[in-house]
Amino acid sequence: MRICIKPLGIVDVTVLDFLQSNLAKVFGECDVLHMGKIPPEAYNPMRGQYNSTTILENLEPAEGCHVLLGVTEEDIYAGKLNFVFGEAELNGSRAIISLSRLNPNIYGMKNGDSLKIRALKEAMHEIGHVLGLAHCSNPRCVMHFSNSIFDTDAKDWKYCDVCRERLESRGVKVRL
Repeated sequence: MRICIKPLGIVDVTVLDFLQSNLAKVFGECDVLHMGKIPPEAYNPMRGQYNSTTILENLEPAEGCHVLLGVTEEDIYAGKLNFVFGEAELNGSRAIISLSRLNPNIYGMKNGDSLKIRALKEAMHEIGHVLGLAHCSNPRCVMHFSNSIFDTDAKDWKYCDVCRERLESRGVKVRL
């Protein structure tokens, strides 16, 4: 399976490299595509944020990519939620994650590798939705819903046995 990462605007290259390396290990192949732009109509000046659904709908599928993952450093929201870490098309082909609220610096914490690990967790979570997985009740599973950064930090970056079996029953092989 080929995962394609599409940076939307300027994105930390060390995070992109980390995602590419780890997603390739899990899914078999992962490439970083040329930088794209966030559509201007996605910006909500009243909120000072970008609408993730609008961005997702404007992500152009890339040839040969099973999953297209948009990555941005901009703050995003969906619907009436204050913010989201990401959004995906359930059983579709596109997903997006934002590094904005994953960044430890905004919480007064040191970064280290926290941003990279959080980005990987959110990427795996949104890719799981694209591949047909719903939220998981196991709080350690990467498919568990994250209502806050604390939820993200508490869970693993991997799919639990139940979610992995669901993927395999759909013909998706993951190496964890």
